[in-house]
Amino acid sequence: MNGGDGGDVAAAPDGPPLPLDWKFSQVFGERTAGEEVQEVDIISAIEFDRSGDHLATGDRGGRVVLFERTDKKEHGGNRRNLEKTDYAISRHPEFRYKTEFQSHEPEFDYLKSLEIEEKINKIRWCQTANGALFLLSTNDKTIKYWKVQEKKIKKIAEMSMEPSKAAGNGNVSSTIVTSTHKPHLANGGYTSLSNDLLFPAGGIPSLRLPVVTSSETNLVARCRRVYAHAHDYHINSISNNSDGETFISADDLRINLWNLEISNQSFNIVDVKPTNMEDLTEVITSAEFHPNHCHTLAYSSSKGSIRLIDLRQSALCDKHSKLFEEHEAPGSRSFFTEIIASISDIKFGRNGRYLLSRDYMTLKLWDINMDSGPVSTFQVHEHLRPRLCDLYENDSIFDKFECCLSGDGQRVATGSYSNLFRVFGGHAVSTEATTLEASKNPMRRQVQTPSRPSRSLSSITRAVRRGGDNPGVDANGNSFDFTTKLLHLAWHPTENSIACAAANSLYMYYA
Repeated sequence: MNGGDGGDVAAAPDGPPLPLDWKFSQVFGERTAGEEVQEVDIISAIEFDRSGDHLATGDRGGRVVLFERTDKKEHGGNRRNLEKTDYAISRHPEFRYKTEFQSHEPEFDYLKSLEIEEKINKIRWCQTANGALFLLSTNDKTIKYWKVQEKKIKKIAEMSMEPSKAAGNGNVSSTIVTSTHKPHLANGGYTSLSNDLLFPAGGIPSLRLPVVTSSETNLVARCRRVYAHAHDYHINSISNNSDGETFISADDLRINLWNLEISNQSFNIVDVKPTNMEDLTEVITSAEFHPNHCHTLAYSSSKGSIRLIDLRQSALCDKHSKLFEEHEAPGSRSFFTEIIASISDIKFGRNGRYLLSRDYMTLKLWDINMDSGPVSTFQVHEHLRPRLCDLYENDSIFDKFECCLSGDGQRVATGSYSNLFRVFGGHAVSTEATTLEASKNPMRRQVQTPSRPSRSLSSITRAVRRGGDNPGVDANGNSFDFTTKLLHLAWHPTENSIACAAANSLYMYYA
């Protein structure tokens, strides 16, 4: 199937959509054999913009790298006209490196004697204006608002003498006479522009004034706002409001509401900090605004619950309007129950009716109009249940996997170990469950990229027109490599295309 023609989903008669045939598309920053990955190069955030024409990644080194779609630009975005041109027809979205900038630097909190990493936790695109791109990026403590825009940089020729005339007139010093005395105009030899510079009466024909020789267009990233000193704990989420003017930021115990144009104050709308910290039983793990209703947002907790709140009800939203949680089966409680129940990520569907959550073991799809239980539950790590003790020993059980939905809401996806990611059919009776490995992609065609620093994400770019089949998952989990994990991924907003991060490499698949 082809998802490049607008993301239309073929459906079987009176049933769920047909399973998609996923293929490898591109990879940026792929490692060569034996190359060691630097910690600062590991990708920590991925985000498509609303149009899907731009993609941003953040890494642990505090850098933001932007990619732009090229197949629309090269072919005018009209697939019917492609048949009349000499260009090869693009069957899937193709991206190329656009620019990068250093968003955050390592800091030190002297009051708390605490190092603040430069790692980018989240990136969120804002509304574009006048051809400029706007986005928010955050590390553990500080949020920044960036504007990326093309600027024309003019090159000026230096003032100098023409070589052909310089020999006849001597050098500038022989023509420009310096004197400490006032000139005598009566002798007719010189006129004066100042007390110190004397010029011949006829001027200096060989002296050229500076002129603009050329102008180049460069992408310039400028930080417009810095939102700091509002969180005592690590920021885990930022989310734009549909009003285009405000956004929220969430840490373990509080959610703050900001205006994009005001950086020195925010409003605390959720506070779950108890009077006595010994009474603390759960923390906030993720928060997101409703895509269409500017007064509605949801946040998840470490106890596996999701709260929907309405900003119209009260200034401090300490009471939720709806609570989504699934009660555990009697007798199934164990030492690991609360750990694996913690929700690491939530995402609203594009129309705002469905909400997807990811805990360690499962993906759950919720209907916000039905709080009795999830509409669908997708088993991701059920085969790891016998190994929870090992996962706890090596801290893997605390890994925070992200999740995403397709633009049409028909499918959901999340990552796993061994750089695997899984795609499930979101339909209630769908049995679609595809597993792909980000790193094993045959028939690659190497593409040259502009020379960039060795730390760069896109120092090596490989692309391929068609990919082969991907290996399946070992059902018993024995083949899993817990040192390689696919935590971050994003679904293109209008087409069946997924971008996912495996260490420092950005892989893209299409269907």
